[in-house]
Amino acid sequence: MSKVLAAYFSASGTTAKLAANLASVLDADLHEIQPKIPYTSADLDWMNKKSRSSVEMNDKSFRPAIANKVENMEAYDTIFVAFPIWWYVAPTIINSFLEQYDFSGKTIIPLATSGGSGMGKTNQELAPSCHGAVLKEGKVFSANTDKNTLKTWAENMLK
Repeated sequence: MSKVLAAYFSASGTTAKLAANLASVLDADLHEIQPKIPYTSADLDWMNKKSRSSVEMNDKSFRPAIANKVENMEAYDTIFVAFPIWWYVAPTIINSFLEQYDFSGKTIIPLATSGGSGMGKTNQELAPSCHGAVLKEGKVFSANTDKNTLKTWAENMLK
């Protein structure tokens, strides 16, 4: 059986709940992607064009620093990457995370939480950061998605 990692970035705790449920139903390891400088509520104010998240998302080359790494990434065959949708795509910290590793021969499966939008151009913007991996199409879930629904989706993605 392949080894699965559920890695997630959660600025407000919403995505953390989804990722924990995913790890639970798949018996996967769980890894929190922690920004070197944590986001404050002011940083996340998408109405303010000068807020940290707005500035980062307006510069597609921006890569927020990450405080931690997966020490044994080579042990995993499949990596589910969970994140909130920001401006119709993954936050640039997800690119920062993905660009730290060689994913040759691995599968990356994105999943997201959102206040109302879909995945947008997420895969298109993540693909260059997934060195050597098979990047599958992701899906948006509610943080309150029941475990059976999450398990069925994840198991189908692992086929």
